[in-house]
Amino acid sequence: MRRRLFVTTALPYANGPFHIGHIMEYIQADIWVRFQRMQGHEVHFIGADDAHGAPIMLAAEKTGKSPEQFIAEIAKGRKQYLDGFHIEFDNWHSTHSKENTELSQDIYRKLDKAGLVYKKAVEQFFDPVKGMYLADRYIKGECPNCGAKDQYGDACENCGTVYSPTKLKNPYSTLSGAKPVLKSSEHYFFRLSDPKCTAFLREWINKSDRLQPQVANKAKEWLEGKGDKTLADWDISRDPPYFGIRIPDIKEEKYLYVWLDAPIGYFASLKNYCARKQIDFDAFVKPGGGTEMIHFIGKDIIYFHTLFWPAMLQFSGYKAPDHVYVHGFITVSGDKMSKSRGTGIDPLRYLKLGMNPEWLRYYIAAKLNANVEDIDFDPDDFMARINSDLVGKYVNIASRCASFLTRYFDGKVTDTTFDKFWNAYAVPQMFGEVGEAYESREFGKAIRTAMAFADMINGYFDAAKPWELAKDPGKHQQLHNVCSVCIRGFQLLTCWLKPVLPSLAIRAESFLNCEPLQFNRVPEPLTRIKAYTHLMTRVEEKQLDALFEVSKEATMTASSPQPSPAAAGEGVISIDDFNKLDLRIARIVKAEHVDGADKLLKLTLDIGDGMRTVFAGIKSAYDPSKLEGRLTVMVANIAPRKMKFGVSEGMVLAASGEGPGLFLLSPDSGAQAGMKVK
Repeated sequence: MRRRLFVTTALPYANGPFHIGHIMEYIQADIWVRFQRMQGHEVHFIGADDAHGAPIMLAAEKTGKSPEQFIAEIAKGRKQYLDGFHIEFDNWHSTHSKENTELSQDIYRKLDKAGLVYKKAVEQFFDPVKGMYLADRYIKGECPNCGAKDQYGDACENCGTVYSPTKLKNPYSTLSGAKPVLKSSEHYFFRLSDPKCTAFLREWINKSDRLQPQVANKAKEWLEGKGDKTLADWDISRDPPYFGIRIPDIKEEKYLYVWLDAPIGYFASLKNYCARKQIDFDAFVKPGGGTEMIHFIGKDIIYFHTLFWPAMLQFSGYKAPDHVYVHGFITVSGDKMSKSRGTGIDPLRYLKLGMNPEWLRYYIAAKLNANVEDIDFDPDDFMARINSDLVGKYVNIASRCASFLTRYFDGKVTDTTFDKFWNAYAVPQMFGEVGEAYESREFGKAIRTAMAFADMINGYFDAAKPWELAKDPGKHQQLHNVCSVCIRGFQLLTCWLKPVLPSLAIRAESFLNCEPLQFNRVPEPLTRIKAYTHLMTRVEEKQLDALFEVSKEATMTASSPQPSPAAAGEGVISIDDFNKLDLRIARIVKAEHVDGADKLLKLTLDIGDGMRTVFAGIKSAYDPSKLEGRLTVMVANIAPRKMKFGVSEGMVLAASGEGPGLFLLSPDSGAQAGMKVK
């Protein structure tokens, strides 16, 4: 049954660029959206900037710009992040828009008409210099409990006491330094405690699978007044000066609190999108329209999305969300993100360094599950997963099979033994498991299943030893079958990984010469592949060092400082010099004599992410037929050299001494083609 889905992510506050937490959430939602589209569902993926509130007004003031100018400049920078990480929203808009003003004022009026809005006097601190009421974050003073100085207006960081700002001793405004004065003002409240609101929320929260169990339990605690927050009526107004939307139909100047109009920004962006696409907006947001509304959010904004937002929608005539999917935060090497401690990841720096965005998409997907859990970015683990899983297992299949299929069979693929392989490894069952994992946002499980299948394919390939089969013309049909089975397996893996690796999948589909892969049907068998080109490179340590700005000094200990090359003597290189070499384990796929050459053998080498041709001066020491299939070491990043007999694309390493003989370097058992030598 074809579904129609309206999917959103939390709106980023428009006071700064995206951070890695934003990118993690957008990647998670984008993967899920892509999977749904691969099943043939209709999906509308909507985003926007949260552009109102006192913090933006004050930040703009510091830069000497109007709030409108300030948020417009922030908005200009969004596209490079979204495009850079292959995050494809159908529409990106702003809460500072005509649509959001109309919708927010409309919802306010309907809540008021339903008897759920009232006003009462509120006593607050007022900054006489700035001429504005102060939120708790803009007030500091001495803790009323322990006397610690410079504590914020809601809680003491020293002793943990929670209090109201009026309890602070010697309070002062962080905006002007002035002593604030207490003033009374009429505020407007949303009556969330109304019995009809609580009855609705109780029913909404209890519907199975609408919320994750831990989220539903937390919302129930708040609803029943048992948690760290209690259900209270919600102050939905702010006094001027304020950058926001005016409360309609009243004489005095009052503004809707940013947290009321921010989630309505989901609808505003959708309305803007529907107008452009000439789609019926009401069919998406009114009850009975047949659309599923799904939000992806962080765990810090559960309170607003599971209590206020559903109640606002229900009693203003709109449909409440069908699902709210909550995720945890992202840490770096076990620590909270901090640029000063070198534990932050700047997404734009990641892109500018030329790091593959699909590395990050894969790593995040491999860590995510359906629970509200924090995930950790560990640089060593990141490099190991990408190099082992994506390059060493997945891409390696295409590289290894293509060399035989194109050399011996003109790229043609036979499918004669695939049914046996399919049944032997329960591939249909795995296909279903991957789909179910994506649907339930168990992305890590989908990745694990795919990589287990990749292991099976590589094991099947290695056991068949196609490099041996290629030597015997009588076994070429068996060689053709083995490579055809494995390249078909690569096609299935590409389908399974396509939501995570959309750009690589497009290039793989072109190489496989197949139709765009979908999840609602098993891909058609391949008939002929094109020539293989590199699909993905490996992560290098120097890239991660540059990402985290690791200085040379930080890698040295005081007890064992590293000598400089000059101090150590002439001819000594630094670790940076050594790191410039890309040394790889290479499998000799083919070795042959070179007509007219006395010393050279022509080697075709599998280095994990592709094939290289190397002319090596080892003819005097080795019989070509005995080299095929063995592993050696090569320099992969040496400049190609045009020779009389062709272009040499690398250099294999061999040892020699004063006595006769040349000896190719060989790795220990267990090494695989493409592994980096350090």
